[in-house]
Amino acid sequence: MRTLKQFTVFVMMASLVSITACKSDDDGGDPAASGGASGVITAKIDGNSFQSLEITSTASQVTAGPNTTVTLQGNSSTQGFSIIINAFDGVGTYEITDSNVFIVASYIEPNVSNPSATQTWNAPYQDSGVVGEIKVSEDSDTNIKGTFSFQCKNANDDSVKNITEGTFNLTKQIF
Repeated sequence: MRTLKQFTVFVMMASLVSITACKSDDDGGDPAASGGASGVITAKIDGNSFQSLEITSTASQVTAGPNTTVTLQGNSSTQGFSIIINAFDGVGTYEITDSNVFIVASYIEPNVSNPSATQTWNAPYQDSGVVGEIKVSEDSDTNIKGTFSFQCKNANDDSVKNITEGTFNLTKQIF
């Protein structure tokens, strides 16, 4: 839990810094290709299917000075995802790499009865290189849609999870 708190503080501080995003020039892909159900995040975790609950799935966009940050979150009763894109610039592909730690993704297995036993896998991680990408195919004032995939590592035991076939189709709140 302490690691998660430190990570959250780091991300919040980083969002105050204006940086150049690792966004490629492509258009983020075909909007129809993301195929995600409305209001949820879906993915495969090491081949096992995940779908967040609509009530726990959110997207928010915050602009502070020249920097815009988008946060995507979705949880089930036993698993969750958090994806943060600092220096967000709309539709496009955002690379998850250790050379730009301002675009991050986490997979979480919370332990409600013993929060200190909650396990979190993060991407990127030290010396990871490019470990994934987030493709935003639609971005409006009210909705954000796209796909993602990444490899993440648990700092507690160095285990690795492969996240594939990720989709998001979320109502967005702008602050």
